[in-house]
Amino acid sequence: MTAKITQIFKLIEDTITKPPIPHEPYKQSLKAWAMYCLRDKGFIVVYAQNADFAIETKGTEKLYFKVSNSPDDLDNSISWIVWDSVTKSASLIPKKID
Repeated sequence: MTAKITQIFKLIEDTITKPPIPHEPYKQSLKAWAMYCLRDKGFIVVYAQNADFAIETKGTEKLYFKVSNSPDDLDNSISWIVWDSVTKSASLIPKKID
């Protein structure tokens, strides 16, 4: 993973672990909340055909994300934002780079 992508994943992780607004599952979906938080930090969040959404960055490929309420059986070819309802916190699981 290049240093630039590593930095971007660190910024994304900081954004979802210290969000501008708390995730309230009864008010909004995890996808809508994650997209809002990332846009609030200045990320360009766009539609993605084979993912929940993507982030466009200057000089790198689009980064694709899916969201889940369970850390089980996640496809490691894509990055995930996972909500833990017990701890009421989100975490980032970056895609596996070969």
